[in-house]
Amino acid sequence: MRLLSYVIEAHVIRIIKGEVYYLMLKRSTKEKYPGLWQMVSGAISKNEKAFRAALREIKEETGLSPQRFFAVPKINSFYLPERDHICFVPVFAAIVDSNSSVRLSEEHTEYKWVNKKDAIEMLAWPGQREVVEIIDEYFGTKQSALNFVEIKDIR
Repeated sequence: MRLLSYVIEAHVIRIIKGEVYYLMLKRSTKEKYPGLWQMVSGAISKNEKAFRAALREIKEETGLSPQRFFAVPKINSFYLPERDHICFVPVFAAIVDSNSSVRLSEEHTEYKWVNKKDAIEMLAWPGQREVVEIIDEYFGTKQSALNFVEIKDIR
């Protein structure tokens, strides 16, 4: 069995009056998991750092540029039986301006800005729902003991 990391998960958020809103994207019928609501996700290119892949995927899938960008203290994972490997998925949070306009790529057909409750209901995998809880605890209540690492080199 091999342990690999070749995809990222990036939660794009905006904060309005202390409440966190999550950008949810609906996958195109041409994509794997058609019709599924998700955050930004994508592959890490050869010799690309995971955080750079996340920034690139955010731009490609939404047209957005983060004002601030963080490594979330959580790694998601999944097992692929056909390849007998486990993939570790680094997770990021990107804060964008509340007035930003989303420009979807062909990978998605719709988007919605939703609150924590709705984001949790829309996401398919438990690890992704846990990330929403972690992000909301950190950015929403600011009562978290967690320490998100801010990545400053985002341009």
